[in-house]
Amino acid sequence: MQYRRCGRSGLKLPAISLGLWQNFGADRPIAVQRQIVHRAFDLGITHFDLANNYGPPYGAAEENFGRILASGLGKHRDELVGYDMWPGPYGEWGSRKYLLASLDQSLKRMGVDYVDIFYSHRFDPDTPLEETMGTLHSAVHQGKALYVGISSYSARRTQDAAAILGGLGTRLLIHQPSYSMLNRWIEDDLLRVLAEEGVGCIVFSPLAQGLLTDRYLNGVPAGARASHPGSFSTELLTDANLDKVRALHGIAQQRGQTLAQMAIAWTLRNPAVTSALVGASSVPQLEQNVAALEKLEFSADELGEIDRYATESGINLWAASSAG
Repeated sequence: MQYRRCGRSGLKLPAISLGLWQNFGADRPIAVQRQIVHRAFDLGITHFDLANNYGPPYGAAEENFGRILASGLGKHRDELVGYDMWPGPYGEWGSRKYLLASLDQSLKRMGVDYVDIFYSHRFDPDTPLEETMGTLHSAVHQGKALYVGISSYSARRTQDAAAILGGLGTRLLIHQPSYSMLNRWIEDDLLRVLAEEGVGCIVFSPLAQGLLTDRYLNGVPAGARASHPGSFSTELLTDANLDKVRALHGIAQQRGQTLAQMAIAWTLRNPAVTSALVGASSVPQLEQNVAALEKLEFSADELGEIDRYATESGINLWAASSAG
């Protein structure tokens, strides 16, 4: 595993982190979940991303991860970074009451005393930013979080958040935006702001909700996320998008990688990106994703060819939060 420094902080994160958004709810055997988490740790993944609305039902992923910690992984607590709580039933709201209550509930579900990174997952247009950032600062001051981060904030609001936190004496450690070859919004201004502020960047959905895999090259297979209502919209599977995916798949084959591996490696090509957050439904899938690190280099010709097809594709489900 490669480790990258998170902005100008002293913290290093693995180049690939594991998210528990999918596959860690009450509908999946805990034994399989334990195998995935343990294998991830063995592969050097020391950063795990959780949220209070991960399931199903809400809270289930935290409870299951707490069970995995209690059954043995907990003895490695000092070797782990994670437990990133995204506030709100849909990760949107930022009031002081909700954030701190949410954090307390998450700590209880997981059976831990503190989290490493506490996130404001989305900008809340109805709550003053000073209140939301002040609450993140309070979590650190109370010893319930070591660091704080934000997710899906625009470049301008990221600057404002960093300034507010800095004035309170708490550094903004990290920003977690969506980013993939089909969703490149962070390249316009956000990466520049993060570099200027010394803030790390962990990108989520580098596989574009699974679109940047070989799964949909020939339609929607049974059991895929797109076959389940509410998990992945089939509206994303347009002819134009699938043409791009097939072309990118061909480039990946020429590189000796799967499309998923190339997609992950591509997000890590920029040194401003600290880590790529991936999911996994099985140990083999996890291992295949981590194998992306075996070939991170891209030639200028490869990047130019990728740019022909790696264009905005209307798949950013979080665009409203990062606007303005």
